[in-house]
Amino acid sequence: MHAGELGVDQALSFLREVDSINMRRRVRMVDLAREVCNGSIVGRRIAVLGAAFKPDSDDVRDSPALSVAAQMQLQGAHVVVTDPQAIENARLKWPDLTFAKTAEEAATGAERRATGTEWAEISRTRPHTPSSGCAREADPRRRNVLDPEAWRVAGWTYRALGVVKVGTPRELNPLERRSQFAGTQTK
Repeated sequence: MHAGELGVDQALSFLREVDSINMRRRVRMVDLAREVCNGSIVGRRIAVLGAAFKPDSDDVRDSPALSVAAQMQLQGAHVVVTDPQAIENARLKWPDLTFAKTAEEAATGAERRATGTEWAEISRTRPHTPSSGCAREADPRRRNVLDPEAWRVAGWTYRALGVVKVGTPRELNPLERRSQFAGTQTK
């Protein structure tokens, strides 16, 4: 029998499209970093909080957070990564990145904060008042684990994939979140 007759070709096409969407989201994260930094991240300090593929794990295989961190560093940013459990694995995989022991240490002096993994410790980090420089941004990934209003009050621009940008930002409901992964949600 041929793969087409078994329907395997459709499953493979679907998986390729999911992978393509995930890869585009990584590129979009780097693009967002440049946007909030007036077109350039060269020399900007960016904290990436969470390196593991998922919380409660030290697994960094194909970690979107580390991929984004490495791309931002390649484009000239000073990236500092932290993770409650995956620091050593992340350091082995990406030795050229800078690592911090805590989220607070990584975020100190950062002009942009990217939530890479939905760790409870990361969602509890408090906003600090940003210093001068490029626009400050919190939680630009789709993780949405931070309190947007608390970060805005502290002077940060809160941008997150999956949060509507026009008018008053709002969280997406579960059905809208599913559709964004299918590529139908506008950015």
